Amino acid sequence: MFRRSLGILLIAASATLAFAGDQWKGHQPKLTPQKSGTTQLLISVSPVDDRVVWAAGTGGTYVLTTDGGKHWKAAVVPGAEKLQFRDVQGVSDKIAYLLSVPNTTGTTDFRIYKTVDGGATWKIEFTNHTKNAFYDCFAFWTPDRGIAHSDSVNGVFPDIRTTNGMTWKSISANMPPALTGEASFAASGTCVTTEGRANAWIATGGATIARILATRDGGDTWNAYDTPLVSSSSAGAISVAFRDPQNGVVGGGDLASNSSADMATSKDGGQTWQLTNKPPVSGAIFCLSYAHGRGHGDVKEGDGHGARTVVITAETEPNFTSGPAAWTPDEGQTWFKLPKKVSGFWAVAFADPQAGWFVGNGGKILKISF
Repeated sequence: MFRRSLGILLIAASATLAFAGDQWKGHQPKLTPQKSGTTQLLISVSPVDDRVVWAAGTGGTYVLTTDGGKHWKAAVVPGAEKLQFRDVQGVSDKIAYLLSVPNTTGTTDFRIYKTVDGGATWKIEFTNHTKNAFYDCFAFWTPDRGIAHSDSVNGVFPDIRTTNGMTWKSISANMPPALTGEASFAASGTCVTTEGRANAWIATGGATIARILATRDGGDTWNAYDTPLVSSSSAGAISVAFRDPQNGVVGGGDLASNSSADMATSKDGGQTWQLTNKPPVSGAIFCLSYAHGRGHGDVKEGDGHGARTVVITAETEPNFTSGPAAWTPDEGQTWFKLPKKVSGFWAVAFADPQAGWFVGNGGKILKISF
């Protein structure tokens, strides 16, 4: 479900919660503008490590750096000039996936592309043929195992899965029944997140209840859990992230109003959720990402490590332009605003706390380091 709002939420895990509150006052991350080589809107970003980063957006455009952003290469996927890339998954400097949506409303030309040669060539692995489907986001457990999520169609989520990195098959029969109007938001490629070898969570809205759809077995079976986030045809859970199998966050709000953004945390794998303190911005959280990065090998379930949380959020104004941003060191208990220049971004993601990237309007890229 397309919503043109520009909120951003980013989450990082900290070695200990002892650094929360007053001890973080005055501490701001280092922000370094970088040149992407394009003026197209960049919608999603995927760091592989602190040197290799992929991002993608409108006009069939993707960008790639292999030196931590000192130099970016921008290019257009042949045949995708009229498409928007709403999500990107980087695997290495050679391998990446792209998820496209049409530029024209009412069409169903959703595709998944893959390159294995650094963008020299791209292969279409999936083309949608389901009427009224809208593929919002995808996420991967391994380079060859991932899922792509769509808005519901006639009470069914027509989600798909790959187990070999080449072919995508329907898992709609595995999904929970959808609520009336239930959908997700093609915001920044973060309406679905994966963790470990088989855990995944999907954030939904559009109905009377904002829910989390969760699997523990790689998508074979799913459960649906209610969240306390506001939900309506223009509101719901927009972005979700987990730092281990039990602890995660979900952000959202109403994209049609300037009311305050909301975030909630879970400590039981997404079964129950509690609202955090209000972020110091209005609008809706559009993207979130833990700043400990994509790798979770150093995070052990329940040990408290990784709970150092940095949250960045940008407000949505009535005309759907982005506003100031904020961050939290403790998953929403304490909030600090970021400088005004952190504005106009659609997505953010980290390789590690010292290597994160915002991407957004006009090809803007901003490196963030804590």
